[in-house]
Amino acid sequence: QVRLVESGGGLVQPGDSLRLSCAASGRPFSKSPMAWFRQAPGKEREFVGYSNWSGGTTFYTDSVKGRFTLTRDRAKNTEYLQMSSLKPEDTAVYYCAAAIVITGPVASVDQYDYWGQGTQVLVSS
Repeated sequence: QVRLVESGGGLVQPGDSLRLSCAASGRPFSKSPMAWFRQAPGKEREFVGYSNWSGGTTFYTDSVKGRFTLTRDRAKNTEYLQMSSLKPEDTAVYYCAAAIVITGPVASVDQYDYWGQGTQVLVSS
């Protein structure tokens, strides 16, 4: 069993930066591919970014490329989503997710076995 706890959300202005954290416990964190998704009100949960078990391979959805960065601190069992140049359309609840093994598209919610409770990000002037 893996437990994921997100933190770091909040209210920011357009153009600001924010770093989200996802603290993992349980199954060896270092073996887990992980991803971030987000869900805006009235919309489906959408893929944001993915990192493989080593953190050496990352993949982002087009709308956040160049603005968001995934990093992993194995010593702290924590995955980070660094967000910069935030836009109002980035407003959503952000979720981290962990997979036992990826067998299909990394952007699919079906690939992930464990989810955090989510953290709200609101970008507004």
